Amino acid sequence: MSETVVEVNQVTFCRKQRTILSDVSWRIEKGRHWALLGANGSGKTTLLKLICGYEWPTFGSIHVLGRRFGACDLRHLRKLIGWVSSAMCHQLPGQDTALQVAASGLEASIGLYRTFDTEELDKARRLLSHLGAEHLAEQRYGTLSQGEQQKTLIARALVSEPKLLILDEPCIGLDPASRERFLRDLDEFAARDDAPTMVLVTHHIEEIRPWVDSVLMLKNGQVLAAGQPAELIRSETMGQLFNCHCVVGQGDNGYWLRMEMAG
Repeated sequence: MSETVVEVNQVTFCRKQRTILSDVSWRIEKGRHWALLGANGSGKTTLLKLICGYEWPTFGSIHVLGRRFGACDLRHLRKLIGWVSSAMCHQLPGQDTALQVAASGLEASIGLYRTFDTEELDKARRLLSHLGAEHLAEQRYGTLSQGEQQKTLIARALVSEPKLLILDEPCIGLDPASRERFLRDLDEFAARDDAPTMVLVTHHIEEIRPWVDSVLMLKNGQVLAAGQPAELIRSETMGQLFNCHCVVGQGDNGYWLRMEMAG
């Protein structure tokens, strides 16, 4: 039986008498990459916060890497989870180099609070290289494009050798060409034998690449469907997910969606 990385069991989350998530169950096995798909406000970010221990379920249970929330040290557990979000791009010091930002992941810190030794910096440099970003190492983080910053953030998330990597809408703000370059670099990284289990969070089906094994669809805080992309990324299912009439297809570069306007 495959090792379980995340197990969310019948989780409900309420805030101020409002139900954000309702009876959500989700099991992620080691080495199987997922896409978490849903419209804005569907509960995707809340589910991520629950998995990372930044929120607490109202009902239900969560196990991450074999540890049950409520019976483990969350500070230690969070070091085993890499989380990359476009919102992080603006939180890190622009004067630090990309190499320094990547190395700061060893301390899970915003900014530098100690000097890293040669071995630690070499490790961060190797990760930048794996992501096609070694040439950025000595450039100031604040001068990088958003796509380059995202690669730096992924290296930062990986430097502590996490068992789970969450990519929370990493393509927000990227122009089409930059997005495609970023996704192709991500394709190469996902193909590596040492890549961690990954969760890609998005509401754009064209970002779901061949390395994604399974899809979880959230709608209004509930699981609409879960399964293989080929089974779920269809016109009817996507229409249900986004409350629209649409046509879904697949080409050489992945999936596409076209809205059908009434009348």
